[in-house]
Amino acid sequence: MSDVILTDTGKKPLSFSLPVLAAAGAFAGIFVGAAQGSSLLGIVGGAILLAILGFVCIEVLGRKAEKPARWGILALFAVAGFLFGGIPGLVVGALFGWFFGWFIYWIGFNRYRAHLVPYLTSGQVLWHYAFRVICGAIFVFLITPILVVMPLSFNAENFFTFTPEMLRFDPEGYSLKHYRDFFTNSDWQAALRNSVMIAPVATILSVGFGTLAAIGLSQPHVPFRRAIMAILISPMIVPLIISAAGMYFFYSRIGLQGTFFGVVLAHAALGIPFVIITVTATLVGFDRSLTRAAANMGADPVTTFFRVQMPLILPGVISGGLFAFITSFDEVVVVLFVGSAGQKTLPWQMFTGLREQISPTILAVATILVVISIALLTVVELLRRRSERLRGMSPG
Repeated sequence: MSDVILTDTGKKPLSFSLPVLAAAGAFAGIFVGAAQGSSLLGIVGGAILLAILGFVCIEVLGRKAEKPARWGILALFAVAGFLFGGIPGLVVGALFGWFFGWFIYWIGFNRYRAHLVPYLTSGQVLWHYAFRVICGAIFVFLITPILVVMPLSFNAENFFTFTPEMLRFDPEGYSLKHYRDFFTNSDWQAALRNSVMIAPVATILSVGFGTLAAIGLSQPHVPFRRAIMAILISPMIVPLIISAAGMYFFYSRIGLQGTFFGVVLAHAALGIPFVIITVTATLVGFDRSLTRAAANMGADPVTTFFRVQMPLILPGVISGGLFAFITSFDEVVVVLFVGSAGQKTLPWQMFTGLREQISPTILAVATILVVISIALLTVVELLRRRSERLRGMSPG
């Protein structure tokens, strides 16, 4: 438990603190009660428990006993969690105890106003924190499926659910066999090989065409720039199933349906909008006097592009390329229409596995793809910050 930092601005009246704490306890009790088979009991019990703890900590013990009080709440919740749910319950209970021990004093002694300007009204303070709670809830809603899939990929059984051994944190309930199956199964390896062959080529085409299009459309003298831009980024707007059907009929007529080059072109068309958008955003802060100065010094347009313009817009180009690569590597709808059995990619193999044979190896592959996506998006963020520093939009 960290040392307590007293940033209190005065103790709040119990008429305010206790209802807020009871509401927080009732919200937490929904989940605890649902796990035990009675949400109503969890709501009532959570509200009463946290109101009692709030009264004891705020009115009886006060600030001087904050540290032992918070440790006591943590221990109380941890023991209760262990009695109801074993080791997993102990972990969850300890987390609840740590949070509510902090939350009681944060509410009860008006610490939530410590870092806010003093002239804010109660409604403005409520919205300040409600907005952050809403954003956090949306984030949890979006990230929860990923957090569920990742531990399930280590399931020792061929199930898509948590086994009793996993819930008890029993080492025998966990295994790497699904990862071994992915790296040793010929079907999965063939699909991985196709994805690794298709995605880089599609990315190169996307970066080449998208960068040239962004540079051309950034010139003020180009006629119908907005209309051309709308057409080029339309694959991001049009539903993917419509784009896939259109590509199927078009490629069938020109003989590219079911070919490697056809799949590459289709994925390149999906990746070009990302490159155009990121490079166009980078060109917003580009100083065009640099290209004019290079031309005055005798540099031809190609030399000017590679020696002057490209180094400055390179972060945007790489960011667009990474987005295009992720799009191609994770895409399944278009390749189902345009590709053939010889171009079965990793997402296609996952789709087939879900439809024909339920194999937990899919969870292992999904976890690997999530890790790859996180790594690539981290690189994109680092490049974005570097681009802003180069253009003077953020401090170095």
